[in-house]
Order: sequence, then structure tokens, then C-alpha cells
Amino acid sequence: MTVSVEPTSVDVRETEPAEALRPHAEDAFAGELAALAAQDDRPRPARWKLSPWAVAMYLLGGTLPDGTVITPKYVGPRRIVEVAVTTLATDRALLLLGVPGTAKTWVSEHLAAAVSGDSTLLVQGTAGTPEEAIRYGWNYAQLLANGPSRDALVPSPVMRAMAEGMTARVEELTRIPADVQDTLITILSEKTLPIPELGQEVQAVRGFNLIATANDRDRGVNDLSSALRRRFNTVVLPLPESIQAEVDIVSRRVDQLGRSLDLPAAPDGIDEIRRVVTVFRELRDGVTSDGRTKLKSPSGTLSTAEAISVVTNGLALAAHFGDGVLRSGDVAAGILGAVVRDPAADRVIWQEYLEAVVRERDGWKDFYRACREVSA
Repeated sequence: MTVSVEPTSVDVRETEPAEALRPHAEDAFAGELAALAAQDDRPRPARWKLSPWAVAMYLLGGTLPDGTVITPKYVGPRRIVEVAVTTLATDRALLLLGVPGTAKTWVSEHLAAAVSGDSTLLVQGTAGTPEEAIRYGWNYAQLLANGPSRDALVPSPVMRAMAEGMTARVEELTRIPADVQDTLITILSEKTLPIPELGQEVQAVRGFNLIATANDRDRGVNDLSSALRRRFNTVVLPLPESIQAEVDIVSRRVDQLGRSLDLPAAPDGIDEIRRVVTVFRELRDGVTSDGRTKLKSPSGTLSTAEAISVVTNGLALAAHFGDGVLRSGDVAAGILGAVVRDPAADRVIWQEYLEAVVRERDGWKDFYRACREVSA
């Protein structure tokens, strides 16, 4: 017997404050999504809000015929986005794989927002994620009072997505215990979720698909079984290819975050952003940007996301405790915290980098002094 799962009667977003600290993608970019939908005359897969072409434009940016500017949500190879969008239009699930800070979660959220108009059907993977988070749970008051019944069943985000033909998201899949991960095998291969307690099942309707994100660099992750990995089409998100590309990404995100936090724009902040990105890239790659000096890499990932955090915090310092201009002293402490994760080994690596590279670099004297001050 097949059971349909009705959406819950309360839309949680209706109870949120009028000014959310971080609006969902479909809310923050509602105007762009509406403009794309209005001018999108290409074929759309079942229950998709936009055509695959329009979804790709939403992520990569562009200008519509009526002059509407679609801001880029992802800066990277176009083909990666096209493959990801095409995967979602098939019956294969999508696995976004990459080192920390390659915008996996960001891309996942915006894909779900553009495809289904709802990015909130989310399972956050942790070491403690239970099987019920992927399958279903129970309202124990009703379960004890009346036994297993449809009214006592609490659908997971994945079950809701199956029943409504929408896109579910599973973040940090490799952090979920292996036996819980494998709960997805039947869902992804048979497009069915059995409910043995009721002698029923939920069958996925057209439009359902799943986006998972994972990385294999952090410690304590659980490898995906070969059976589960075969159910995904894997798309690897690379780190930005060039310093300029990474600077553009950091600048754009810092500007967005700054506006959401009511921080003033940093008029001359691009120089400090470039310095932060340069330091992160050189230590991450183990070589200076000119290729002349080999470097030791610290234990941290020094990702683009961490660079965004360092600059945003620096902008807040400049706004609240400075003159509003982003300077070296505003980002120095953040860089130290990102680089020195292991107090013993990483501090030595950082000191060697400061003395051998930063100290000798033209135009970096103020940056060197600020970093030396916080490192003392």
C-alpha cells in the first residue's frame, strides 16, 4: 500500500522574524527568481520552477532580455554547474564533493531554491544524525496512545520531498554514520521509502531528487559505501583557479554579509582582501605566488569561506572600533586564528612565513607590523 504524505499544516517560515539574519535563498533572491520564471520559455522538468537553462543562469549570473541583472551565486567553471543541473533533471542524485570552503552548501541551497522554490528540506549531517532524520520519526504521545498510525508519523525532509516532488538536501553526508548513510540506498535506487510499521510505503513522485554535499579532508568522516556512491553523480567543486577569482568571490560575499549586518562598505578594503587571499593561497599551496619560495602548510584548510569570515570580522572591527576603513590591523588577528590551529607546529610555520615572505614583500610593511603585533 502506498501512502501519501501531506505537507505539515504550519509553514515555519511564516513564524520567522520579519528581518531574518540570513534569509533562505528563495527569499533573498525572490526578485531574480521571479524575473527568470517570467521570461523562461524553455521546457521545464516536472514540478521544476525554472528550466535547466534558467537554473544555470540563476547560479552563474547574466542579463535577461528585459535588462534584469541576475547576480552570480557561484564563480567557477560553467560546465560544472551545467552538469550539476542536468543531473537533477535525471533520476540520479547529485553529490557535490570538494574541500572545505568550495561553496558546496551555497551551491546546494541555490540549486534547490531555483529548482523547487524551497531550499529548506534539509538534513544536516553530524556524527549523531539518526536514521529517523532521513526516513521518518514518530509523535510519541500519539504512538503511545493509539499505536502506529499515519497521524503519529512525522515525515523527514527527504520523505516530504519524495511525496511532493521536490529537492531534498543532505549536508555533510560523510559525517553521518555509515549505517545511517545507507538508508538512502533504497530511496535513491527504488525511489521508495517503506514504512513497515504501517505496511505502507511512500513512492517518490516526479520532480523528486536529492543533493548531498561531502568532503574528505576533515578528520572523523565516514567513507561512503560503494553501493551508495553508485547512486550519485559526483561533481567536484574546485578551489578558485586564480587569486583574482578568489578575491572577487570574497569581495562579493563580504559585501552581501556586510549589508545584511548593516556594516558600512569598506571604501579601500580591496587591498586588504587581496592580502588575506594571497596569504591563504600561498600557505595552502605551499609556495609563494611567484613560485620562488617553498613554504610549509599549516594544519588548517585556509579555505575561501575562512577568508570571507576573516574579512567580514575585520570590517566589523573597522566599523565599530575604527574609522570605517578596513586596514591591516583589522584582519591580522583573524588571519592568525585561521592559520594557527595547532599552537605548536602552526605557530612556527606562521612565524617563518612572516619573516621570510611578508617582511620582504614591497608594500606590505603595515601588514607585517600588524601581524607581528598580534603574534607576539
